[in-house]
Amino acid sequence: MFERSIPEWLRHPPSAAARKPGAKAFATLSGVEAMIRGMLLSVFPLAMYRALGDAGTVSWVYFGIGLISLYVGLLLPWINRFVPRRWLYSLGALLYFVGCGFGMLGGMYIVPALMCCTLATVTCFICLNAYVLDYVSKHDLGRTETLRMFYSALSWTAGPVTGVALLNIWAPAPFLVGAVGALVQLAVFWWLRLGNGKIIQKARGTAPNPLAFISRFFAQPRLIAGWLFAVLRSCGWWGYIVYLPIYAIESGLPPALGGALVSLTNGFLFTTPLMLRWVQRHSVRTAVRTGFLVATIGFLLAAVSPVPYLTVGLLFVASAFLVLLDISAGLPFLMAVKPSERTEMAAVYSSFRDVSGIMTPGLGALILMVAPIQGIFAAVGFGLLGMYVLAGRLHPRLGKARTRLA
Repeated sequence: MFERSIPEWLRHPPSAAARKPGAKAFATLSGVEAMIRGMLLSVFPLAMYRALGDAGTVSWVYFGIGLISLYVGLLLPWINRFVPRRWLYSLGALLYFVGCGFGMLGGMYIVPALMCCTLATVTCFICLNAYVLDYVSKHDLGRTETLRMFYSALSWTAGPVTGVALLNIWAPAPFLVGAVGALVQLAVFWWLRLGNGKIIQKARGTAPNPLAFISRFFAQPRLIAGWLFAVLRSCGWWGYIVYLPIYAIESGLPPALGGALVSLTNGFLFTTPLMLRWVQRHSVRTAVRTGFLVATIGFLLAAVSPVPYLTVGLLFVASAFLVLLDISAGLPFLMAVKPSERTEMAAVYSSFRDVSGIMTPGLGALILMVAPIQGIFAAVGFGLLGMYVLAGRLHPRLGKARTRLA
């Protein structure tokens, strides 16, 4: 009689699987991290330009930091064999805090500040994507990615323009806000209790070559194509976020214009649920090809535009379709990952950020030796055009749920 009075959920508590984190948990964590990255998004290019005084030098610094970040990112799966994922993610959040501390010092300390924040981004990105691949089914990846962007929309929209405004009022201010955000990120992560993921086990025997899984990546054409989509999409964002503010300054436009436009662009994140419906109504292939095509047109026209304000406007239009690519262009890779390779392939996928961070400023530094900044816009445009062609090889029904026969 007494046993019947005990609630069912106390007599049979939900298992760990039933309590597994869902899309909202990952979206919440992404939204908190966006507070930091959004605040510093337009601050770093301006602070670097002020400290170094030359767009070419800024490009070379970004290039060097990109190389370091790529190496660290590829080593993380091997490090994860000895350091649990929850501690790796915590280290990433602390790197944001340290980087913001360097940023508050100003001057040439902006270089180690950028390095710490870049390593923080790649560490948190790899860990979070591994968590997503652990707990989210393939057909829910689109909803999860959209929800993550929607939860981050306010930070990405208000952050860039606020960061630039604070930088002009008191240079350490945006980094102080970022440091507080890093502590909040760390607290939220531990409050969510994501643990070490679903398949993390204690390492047994001799650890394999940390880069051995790259050969498995190159043996899967779908993963290669999906990774290339992510790389060139990120190159588009590099051309817009880093070089647009510098272009505005060198063209005599208001210095705050770049940050304001980045904030306006990030306002499109509020429309991501509508974009997702459009993707689901058509297909991943249609969405990816549309995004790359319109972004290509915008960058190539901006490269030849003789009017600075027209150039800025064309890049702004192109950036709206980069947001569409943020939703759709990563899905071909994530949908092709084998369950047994989640952590390793999450590291490979995250390398798109570092590779684009090497390609864009490296190529940009060379272009600036012989051409103005608009030459960088042209190079980005041709790269996006190549991805439009490659996306034509995607399966027409990629991402659509399979229909069952009655």
